[in-house]
Amino acid sequence: MTLLIGSMELGLIYGILALGVYTTFRILNIPDLTVEGSFVLGMAVTAVFTVGGDPVLGLAAAILAGALAGACTGLLQTKLMINPILSGIIVMTGLYTVNLSIMGGKANMSILGNDTIFTMVGSKTLVALVLAISTAAIIGTFFRTRVGLAIRGTGDNEEMVRAASIDADRTKCLALAIGNGLVALSGGLIAQYQLFSDVGSGAGIVVIGLASVIIGEVLLGRRGVAYGLFTAVGGSIIYRVIIAFALKVDLFPPYSLKLISAVVVMLALSGPYVKKVLRDKASTRKRRSMVKHIKEYVG
Repeated sequence: MTLLIGSMELGLIYGILALGVYTTFRILNIPDLTVEGSFVLGMAVTAVFTVGGDPVLGLAAAILAGALAGACTGLLQTKLMINPILSGIIVMTGLYTVNLSIMGGKANMSILGNDTIFTMVGSKTLVALVLAISTAAIIGTFFRTRVGLAIRGTGDNEEMVRAASIDADRTKCLALAIGNGLVALSGGLIAQYQLFSDVGSGAGIVVIGLASVIIGEVLLGRRGVAYGLFTAVGGSIIYRVIIAFALKVDLFPPYSLKLISAVVVMLALSGPYVKKVLRDKASTRKRRSMVKHIKEYVG
């Protein structure tokens, strides 16, 4: 039960990361690698503020810092015409030094003994649940506004959006800022949850976000943006439970976490194709059976 509750708490917190990845990957249709840097940026900023006695302000500052990082990636894409993947890599690489600078040149920073949002409320599960659900609801509502619809339109058909006199470059920058702001918020919450910030925590974080989004879509279905945001959070919980039990059964050593994550993502991504192949084979067998019965009847 302790394992399950811990996995659900982490799943909800990482669910906010999944919301950010969903925003850039599904809505804007851009694979954004900035998240590996903005996640740690959120951890570093939150850790500094938490040590200073302002854990809530630290989370707000993390969102702002992540949004600025995402906006930088957007400017590289739209103003300097750099490939989206390369833009994310450039900003992610630069953020490594920025994150070290924020933490005073140290690779990790402890916030043990300081108040966090979890200790202030007194329940990790309640904080994680409220923040994940409320964030998903707020973002889902935003994407129904005029600006949100413009972002969705940019991801679906950029040329059509430009033909409608909408500044697609601005919507891209805004979407990347929102996505990375959410990722940084998740990083800040993780820092307060585990009571430390580490500059290497962002490695493979894209895989975690993608796994959450894809698992949610495969198991819970796709029915629109608002529903997709909540399935991303659900997928994050399922992902954390899978990882926790995979490590608990002692079939894999603790250092195999990244390999397990990669396998889970591979299975999730290949799921729709496998289902389609099986459905086509079943349809072919049914058609052949009908043809055989018809031939027997005619004969």
